[in-house]
Amino acid sequence: MPLDYTNSIPLHIQLKREIENKIFTGYYIHKIPSERELMDDFHVSRSTVREAIGLLEREGIIEKKRGIGTFVSVKPIDDWLGNLSSTSETIERMGMEPGAELIDSKIINLKHDIQKKTGLQRAYFFKRIRFANHIPIGIESHYYPIDIGQELVKYDLNKEALYDLLERQLGVKTFEAEQVIKSTTLSSEDSKLMNLPLNSNMLYAERLLKDVNGKFVELENAIYRSDMYSFKIKLSRKNM
Repeated sequence: MPLDYTNSIPLHIQLKREIENKIFTGYYIHKIPSERELMDDFHVSRSTVREAIGLLEREGIIEKKRGIGTFVSVKPIDDWLGNLSSTSETIERMGMEPGAELIDSKIINLKHDIQKKTGLQRAYFFKRIRFANHIPIGIESHYYPIDIGQELVKYDLNKEALYDLLERQLGVKTFEAEQVIKSTTLSSEDSKLMNLPLNSNMLYAERLLKDVNGKFVELENAIYRSDMYSFKIKLSRKNM
């Protein structure tokens, strides 16, 4: 996998980006190759490898352990259960930059199982890729009553947080949610959107949101990278 020697971008920057891409696409999961292996793989000098590794280490993407090797150190995003917060809020709490890309929005007829959960026959559907520091970490599918969806679609959903729009712009008073978490694998369509291998292990989260009057507001079905997203909960033992 030689680098492009005709490119004006310095070789160590090209190599850094190649290693970074392999980390964030799951090719390098725990440990990256040795200096010698990287030199052979990319046809570069030892100094080029060390410069690239140094940049990645300073950015906190990798960690060198003396006598053992160089390891991936990207921290997963922790979503604390018990708090009704948006994905953007969760990512920001981790000190990362949230992002989104809207890939579909339309009114659809709902399948029977979703009809039972929402009480609707038709809904406004949105599908977005979610990013943390420009890295795709998940795909979220949202179902709203049509009147709410028709208002949301007026905004730039590549930039706006849906919960913020619901509460601040539409005046929806969200109150509580039920959430189910499972494991799943990546479909062919979503693997292309996430730039990950088919059947990669993913976390699946389904959230049903209601307002203060108990009225349905949103159903969200989401998948997240299991190596970059985790759910946490604090438990306490009740006095017997």
